[in-house]
Amino acid sequence: MHVSQAANPKLMLQITSRIIFSFALWVGLMLPSAKTQAQVDAAVILTPRAPRTPRINGPDIFGVRPRSPFLYTIPATGDRPMRFSVAQLPNGLRVDSKTGQITGKLNQKGEYMVTLQANNALGAAEKKFRIVCGDQIALTPPMGWNSWACFAVSADQEKVLAAARAMATSGLINHGWTYINIDDGWQGKRAGRDHALQSNKKFPDLKRLCDEIHRLGLKVGIYSTPWITSYGGYPGSSSGNSAGLWSKAHSQRRPGNYSFARADANQWAAWGIDYLKYDWYPNDLPHVMEMSKALQQSGRDIVFSLSSAAPLDQAADWARWANGWRITSDIRDEWIASGPSWEYGVSEIGFNEDAWAPFAGPGHWNDPDTLVVGQVAWRQAPHKSHLTPDEQYTQISLWCMLSAPLLISCNLEELDPFTLNLLSNDEVLAIDQDALGKQAVRCATVGAVDVYVKDLEDGSRAVGFFNRDSTGQTIAFNKLGYLGFTGRQHVRDLWRQTDLPDLMDPKDPFKVTLPAHGVQLDKFTPAK
Repeated sequence: MHVSQAANPKLMLQITSRIIFSFALWVGLMLPSAKTQAQVDAAVILTPRAPRTPRINGPDIFGVRPRSPFLYTIPATGDRPMRFSVAQLPNGLRVDSKTGQITGKLNQKGEYMVTLQANNALGAAEKKFRIVCGDQIALTPPMGWNSWACFAVSADQEKVLAAARAMATSGLINHGWTYINIDDGWQGKRAGRDHALQSNKKFPDLKRLCDEIHRLGLKVGIYSTPWITSYGGYPGSSSGNSAGLWSKAHSQRRPGNYSFARADANQWAAWGIDYLKYDWYPNDLPHVMEMSKALQQSGRDIVFSLSSAAPLDQAADWARWANGWRITSDIRDEWIASGPSWEYGVSEIGFNEDAWAPFAGPGHWNDPDTLVVGQVAWRQAPHKSHLTPDEQYTQISLWCMLSAPLLISCNLEELDPFTLNLLSNDEVLAIDQDALGKQAVRCATVGAVDVYVKDLEDGSRAVGFFNRDSTGQTIAFNKLGYLGFTGRQHVRDLWRQTDLPDLMDPKDPFKVTLPAHGVQLDKFTPAK
């Protein structure tokens, strides 16, 4: 008599166990749990949480022109409610004790050393702060958000306002993130006596939008081009006719015979715009000068940023007439770009900027394009950045060493814990916002590791060790002495915000272990 396998209890148990194990393994591979993702996030989060006691962050300096509206929000972390005050605040300015917003106007040129103060139930903090009323603005690189890589031309008033609210509620505002910039797609028809460009139906009331964003303590940016038609297919700041009439049927990517730069600048100032991205190729000096003068005569401080791929041989001109200029074509969220020929990866852009270094400084900055971190979407479905976590640490570190404008372009309403932590390290951001404004340059290369050094205003130096290889690297760097470091050095790991053992002699080996495409960012301070 044949005995069925099913009748064998032991064999049946083995089969059942294998089925259960295989199914569990498949589920684990195909459907990672939230706990697994949280563990992954925790493994790559390097920066400790800000303390509950008050800590004042951001730059040490702020520039404003005489008689221009003043808005600076004291960036401070710590438990709320928090009360703010400013000692020695000059006449014409006032501070809101609940929000920390400093507003008003200064009528005379001058420098004012004040003390920012914040306190909550757990403690108090203060910080020396220099207000410079003069001809220059953007004395440190702008920090903020741009709508393009998130929404492209689908951006509208509600999406931009939602981004501003997320900037505030996420706490990024407490780390110095300031600008909410509308990119291409807001432009409508020209109207009024001066034929100034008005907004389209997606942005029904730009004045109200600016007011709402300003009430949050943030600032607003806008987009234009000296061409007749923008890259996105919307009207620019010039036209082929004196009334500025425009239609898609006659759109052209070239400057028109009639310019409306002054009318547009005055309209932006009336709305309350604080930043302009001026986009065309190739950048040319006559159009840069025309818009620069129009913005300065508008009665409002508007940061003037050129885009894109400004020629290096005219860098001194860009530094004279603009506050920032794109030194490259578009960036892509990859280490080496696999897309169109005009897009470049983070490594292709970031490690090729030494020639631009002499032209960076307070009021004028080299711009290597946006930070491609978080959830982005341009020309693709919304997705997490294709950069690995270590590549994202590298981009933030390198951009800060380059004294670059820091403009994120991710969906601020979808910030995951890793991205929020990445953008909230005040010791790293302080390298970008250092008042000396000196761009780092590559000072040494050891195998696949590039070493960048940046002088800081307090006499210390930031040193970035960047691994450009796809495998991990360990080096014993012994050339700090040849780079001008002398005597015993205190060493601070900026991402982990921890002190490392002192380097007793800069000629001694300094051991660094780096993951693939990773970075170690340190601050070296001479021991007293």
